[in-house]
Amino acid sequence: MSATVPPPAGLIRYTRWVDVPDGLYTKTQFAEMEPPLKPGAEPVAQVLYHGNSYAALYEVAAARPKRPATPPQRAALERARELRFVCRRCGVRDDEPLGKGRWCMRCSCAVTMWEKYAQAQATARALVADPAAVLLVVDTDPGELPGAQAVAVVRIHDHGVLYASEAGEHGTPERTAVLDRLDVLLADRRVVRECDPGGPATRIPFSLISLPREPLPSAAIADHAWMSSDLTSVAGVWMAWYAWTDNPSSTLPAAPGYGRRIAWQRSRDLASDAQSMTALLHRVADGTEPVWERARWVADGHGVPRSS
Repeated sequence: MSATVPPPAGLIRYTRWVDVPDGLYTKTQFAEMEPPLKPGAEPVAQVLYHGNSYAALYEVAAARPKRPATPPQRAALERARELRFVCRRCGVRDDEPLGKGRWCMRCSCAVTMWEKYAQAQATARALVADPAAVLLVVDTDPGELPGAQAVAVVRIHDHGVLYASEAGEHGTPERTAVLDRLDVLLADRRVVRECDPGGPATRIPFSLISLPREPLPSAAIADHAWMSSDLTSVAGVWMAWYAWTDNPSSTLPAAPGYGRRIAWQRSRDLASDAQSMTALLHRVADGTEPVWERARWVADGHGVPRSS
């Protein structure tokens, strides 16, 4: 079928193929003739197909023979047809044409992971360069590390501790005072949270106002924007940078061993833990934090993949 073209103005328009008179053909129909032909003049009509597309129609009387391909041209065409099945990144041959970009599924997934890895560094660099960006670490469960109900805020740019305090018991004036202090301190700042994939769920900001296994109050985010789940997390940046996955067809980076490994400190000192995380962000920004040795662009010898 001919390529879709807008309906040219002033041409006779047919809405059904059966209405097209003899002697009028599309470019595709010319090419399928024996010997092949090509239009020798401008189109004289058009026909509707696929509901809303128009194919131009040409007079066969004005058509000219189509020059046959030379042996080198035929060889180049055959080579191009063959390459449609071959991944241009790793050289593996697939059973189906690979389409635009010509990457196999594994390489497409690897490149997507690399793009997330590159974005993680861009995010870390933006955070490190922002003198107002801070990291918030909380703990409100005395049964888990770090073993005390506490909160700490550390400036990412220079690791400076801006606030470190016990958090007080849930529902007490001490807890309310901590929340009020955080509202003031974190206003108009870019806030990063820990969101540790391998630690207790209580090390997330909304645990300051929500008891374990209780839903977050609906008005909490409106009152305390720094509790939003949309905040960047150190864990998210690190997992995208490290690029581990147990599934070669996955585009979702994860914590190695389902969260049993992290690249920052977990102790009974929240401020020290936060400084360990800001140091991690600096290493990602600098490119000195290790990448998984089996990350595809590292392990397969192809280097950094291109997006084109």
